[in-house]
Amino acid sequence: MIETATASEVSGEDFADILANTQRFIRTVVMPREQEIADCDAVPEDIRAALADMGMFGYAIPQRWGGLGLDLIQDVELAMEFGYTTLAMRSLFGTNNGIAGQVLVAFGTDEQKSRWLGRIASGEVVASFALTEDGAGSNPAGLTTRAVRDGGDWVIDGTKRFITNAPLAGLFVVFARTRPADADGTGIAVFLVPADAEGVTVGPRDKKMGQEGAWTAEVNFRDVRLPASALVGGDEDAGYRAAMTSLARGRVHIAAVSVGAARRALDESVAHAATATQGGTAIGEFQLVQAMLADIQVGVMAGRAMVREAAAKYHSGEDRRIGPSAAKLFCTEMAGRAADLAVQIHGGSGYIRGVAVERIYRDVRLLRLYEGTSEIQKLIIGGGLVRMAKEGDGR
Repeated sequence: MIETATASEVSGEDFADILANTQRFIRTVVMPREQEIADCDAVPEDIRAALADMGMFGYAIPQRWGGLGLDLIQDVELAMEFGYTTLAMRSLFGTNNGIAGQVLVAFGTDEQKSRWLGRIASGEVVASFALTEDGAGSNPAGLTTRAVRDGGDWVIDGTKRFITNAPLAGLFVVFARTRPADADGTGIAVFLVPADAEGVTVGPRDKKMGQEGAWTAEVNFRDVRLPASALVGGDEDAGYRAAMTSLARGRVHIAAVSVGAARRALDESVAHAATATQGGTAIGEFQLVQAMLADIQVGVMAGRAMVREAAAKYHSGEDRRIGPSAAKLFCTEMAGRAADLAVQIHGGSGYIRGVAVERIYRDVRLLRLYEGTSEIQKLIIGGGLVRMAKEGDGR
């Protein structure tokens, strides 16, 4: 049975406290150390420990499995705060609550949940979502990683790329093909692979354009032998559904993160425009600068409204396909435009390392790529609208 984990287990009053404490922590603890995180390419251990104490590694995991039990409507409010600072912080616990953890929540057996979710929620274990390959990124149908039965076991072979938190992971949620797609299903399964399993090797950390402190790497699986209990849900065809379900939810979350990043770009730009001068006049007095600020503000307001609507419709079950893709498409593209305008408003200083908008400009570029590129979102939206029209005509 699939557990949807959509109902909130936290009252509005309690959530208001969680949100306020999160915002306070970001403003007073994380933001003053953004440059340290960038320079060291790592989130300091004391910040990680504090996040674990706050329950951030399991805020979206149901309470019966050790988490806080927030629903997606509450998740996006937190995510807009996460986006306000270095995205490395969110990345540290994002896979536990999102694309990796939600596979277990929605599709795992009770035994699998009992074994892993409590440790994931506490931060003892970091879970990584191992889907992407050279020839299979936004579309899992192209998977070449194989899982073959050998007696009562499964043996996995393949290589995954750009796997978030791979160097930190204690558990890989691995998607693999068990057979070609046929009338019975997609032939894509998902497995729980402990990071210390024989045959698992993690490559060097990727050197990325931005998001310093958020680690990704290649992961190789060579003759990795797993017991039957490692097959998520005990279902060989659950993998495709698990990937699509988890990614759809994650897209709403990423849209919210994008709104937070755009809002930070706006706040930095407004502060700069109010104090920086040209010819003795604050640049914020110039109409063209005001126009750029207005464009960012409109994007932030529109994105925030869109995220909240998409989260509400996902929560109710009304729309778990087109809405998440539309929100992810609009908000990530909007954040990119906001960051570009913010650098323009800052002028030459906006191109200098150590200035917040320079980091934001690099950080948000990735948001349009992972969990489904902007182009894939357009196909999902357009294809979904056409299918809906055909189904309507057929009724």
